[in-house]
Amino acid sequence: MHWSGFIASGCALVLGAWLTFDGAHALIAGDYVTPKSGRFAGQLGPWSRLVEGIGLQPRSILFMTIHVALGSSLTLASLWFAVRPQPASWWALVAATCLCLWYLPFGTLLGLITVVALALSPVRGQLGGP
Repeated sequence: MHWSGFIASGCALVLGAWLTFDGAHALIAGDYVTPKSGRFAGQLGPWSRLVEGIGLQPRSILFMTIHVALGSSLTLASLWFAVRPQPASWWALVAATCLCLWYLPFGTLLGLITVVALALSPVRGQLGGP
C-alpha cells in the first residue's frame, strides 16, 4: 500500500475506534469520557455545541448510539481499505470520514488528514476521474 493509504487508514482507524469507545462508554456508564479535573471538568468538546445547534442532545441515548454507529462504520471502512484498497473501499472510507467531520476538534483534524491522504492515494486514479 502507498504511504497515503497507511496514513488514511491509520487516522480513520484511530478516530473510528475512539468514537466507538466513547459512545459505548457513554451508553454503559451514562456519560462520555470527560476531564475529571480542571477548567473543563465534566464538559464535552466543541462538537457538543454543533450537535445542540441542530436540535439534538449530545448526552441523549440517541446521540450516544449515533456515536457508536458512526465510529463502527468508520472503523470498518478503514479496515476494509487497509485490507483491500480498491475504489469501493476508497469511497466507503471517504463517506464514513466525511460523516465524522463534525467531531470538533479531534475528529475534524483526523478527518481532514484522512481525506487529503485519500485524495493522494493511487486508488483514486482507478476511479476514472481527473
